[in-house]
Amino acid sequence: MRVDESCAEEIAELFTDVFTREPWNDDWSDREQLRLYIHDLTGQGNSLTFGLYQGEELLGVSMGRVKHWYEGTEYCVDELCVRTGCQGQGLGTVLVEEIEKACIGLGLAYIFLMTESNVPAFGFYKKLGFYQLEKNAAFAKKLR
Repeated sequence: MRVDESCAEEIAELFTDVFTREPWNDDWSDREQLRLYIHDLTGQGNSLTFGLYQGEELLGVSMGRVKHWYEGTEYCVDELCVRTGCQGQGLGTVLVEEIEKACIGLGLAYIFLMTESNVPAFGFYKKLGFYQLEKNAAFAKKLR
């Protein structure tokens, strides 16, 4: 189901539950930085966020944006996760399948995402039919 910035608190709780643990070990102790990051992903005009709920509990989330490209409009996923205690139960597959249906309904041509090749998500995405872009490379430059 589509969700928006009004769910920011529960998204932040789920996000930190997942990404402060192995294999990522991200430090999201700066709550203001986390709030701003969630806002960046959920509160913009082109934001597209999906949540997977069981009753009232958020079990999975995908945060990204719609981007127009010469081959068609894409859903660029910045973050996708399933609650740590629920992983390995097929919920991630359900979430991605629902995202695919929603994107088709919106007339989108692609889902684009990046992940590290040494984390379980890499195999998960390949299993779901995503393919690695062999000619693309991700670059970063730390400024401080």
